[in-house]
Amino acid sequence: MSAADGGAHAASDARLEVWAPAGLGEVRPGDDLATLVADLLAGEALAEGDVVVVTSKIVSKAEGRVVHAADREQAITDETVRVVAVRERPAGLPPLRIVENRLGLVMAAAGVDASNTPEGTVLLLPEDPDASARALRAALRGRFGIDRLGVVVTDTAGRPWRDGLTDIAIGAAGVTVVDDLRGGADTHGRELSVTVAAVADEVAAASELVRGKATGRAVAVVRGVARYVLAGDGPAGDGAGARSLVRGGPDDLFREGTAEAYARGLADGRAEVVPGPPR
Repeated sequence: MSAADGGAHAASDARLEVWAPAGLGEVRPGDDLATLVADLLAGEALAEGDVVVVTSKIVSKAEGRVVHAADREQAITDETVRVVAVRERPAGLPPLRIVENRLGLVMAAAGVDASNTPEGTVLLLPEDPDASARALRAALRGRFGIDRLGVVVTDTAGRPWRDGLTDIAIGAAGVTVVDDLRGGADTHGRELSVTVAAVADEVAAASELVRGKATGRAVAVVRGVARYVLAGDGPAGDGAGARSLVRGGPDDLFREGTAEAYARGLADGRAEVVPGPPR
């Protein structure tokens, strides 16, 4: 969506509906998640422009990302590609680790989840959440005969400088994941130069308000954001996916925690010390 679309949106009613139907039941490895979700939504009268939101937990369970791990810390280590920060906790508790996982996501514990899973097991994030979203979108579009339908896969994450957790999009299909308003104008006519709205994350967070964490409602429908929902098959219809939201490289100004940055700087400084001539 471009900044030019803002005028059309401002001239119409701005209304958002979000609901989470009950009755999905426990999802197990090997289940056909698309059929389970479609059956759940069969009576919900899905419409063009709706977005179906599902938690990564049920995607992981269906895809068999449940692993036996008596040691959750080892599972976190296995999913880690880069340690960002480590903070010790009170005696008896493992350290808090903020890491980059295999999906490029920076989050606590690499996204490894030990809740709502049988004792002695942990849940890993889906192997490719964008691919999971694309497959689910294709199945739901076929089942309900809807062209413009979005799918977002969510997970819970913390945020720098803010207390509390919120859901973010880790997978997406059929959704414009960011709304780039740069080059447009605000209500006073001043040019917007930095505003890029994370639409998929906003949809994910809205869905969590009706799903909750312990209600068994792992699927939600978001209506009222049709201007961000794509039509058609293939890359144009699926969109860029949530992976494009990951900020890395030179744009990542907080690549290391303070302790890690200090340790690296100290080591670099020592390496640069050139011994003087003998006396």
